[in-house]
Amino acid sequence: MAFRNVIVSERCKLEYSMNYLVCRKGMEEKRILLDEIKIVIVQTTQVSITASLISMLSKKKIKLIFCDEKSNPECELVPYQNNFYSYRRIKEQIAFSNSAQIIWSEIVRKKIINQSNNLLYRGLYDEYRMLFEYSKDVQLGDCTNREGHSAKVYFNALFGKTFNRDQPVSINMFLNYGYSILLSAINREIKMLGYLTEIGIHHIGESNPFNLSCDLIEPIRPLVDYYVISGKVDESNYKIEFVRMLSKEVYYNGQKLFLDNAIHLYVVNIMNKIKESDNTDLKFVEYEL
Repeated sequence: MAFRNVIVSERCKLEYSMNYLVCRKGMEEKRILLDEIKIVIVQTTQVSITASLISMLSKKKIKLIFCDEKSNPECELVPYQNNFYSYRRIKEQIAFSNSAQIIWSEIVRKKIINQSNNLLYRGLYDEYRMLFEYSKDVQLGDCTNREGHSAKVYFNALFGKTFNRDQPVSINMFLNYGYSILLSAINREIKMLGYLTEIGIHHIGESNPFNLSCDLIEPIRPLVDYYVISGKVDESNYKIEFVRMLSKEVYYNGQKLFLDNAIHLYVVNIMNKIKESDNTDLKFVEYEL
């Protein structure tokens, strides 16, 4: 089973040789077996990469993420031939719209519960109780927008009443980077199942290529928030720490797993439940604060 997250942060050449990713830097050479790799993040624009390596990463469904000049995720490799049943999956997905609202309600409820736990971790008891009550009041499709009300209370309590998610401040830089790493992992799982990331169950942005991923990420976002409020990340380490987050041990369906593996099971479970119009026995990623 693949278990490595490879981060390339210095000038080098990446190429393919006999089922190995080969990294050449001057006279130095490092090799990593492709079967061991889950994700490759090219964190600098000073890297050259061969077409043969890109092709093999695609064939083996290894996520390849390219970063911009500021080392922020810019784009990723998404294989065309990702699943033998893509046509069937896409037909199913187009028919999801009605049944998906049942699942969306549960996704929102779990997100609010996880947000409330972060508030409890910070000792914000009044706001914790408020969000916990919101979580019990989520209706079909979240028609009363408990998610939006919770977000306002949540972020104002954690970061101050003048804070908003559009400000060019360090907190938002940390959050955005962490969310983008999670989103890439979810994108990979959706494509491996043969579904389209563009067709969401709640998010419907015409210019958003990851509407479905933005739906499924919601209950896991508070884990990124926890990394920020607990002081686990700062300007010197946030990029490496959020990549390492994918190897954090979490719980899923009573099992202790790496987050990346738990995300795989979570996406499979959610997509199956949407297809079946069944919100019983939904499983979400759980983590300790």
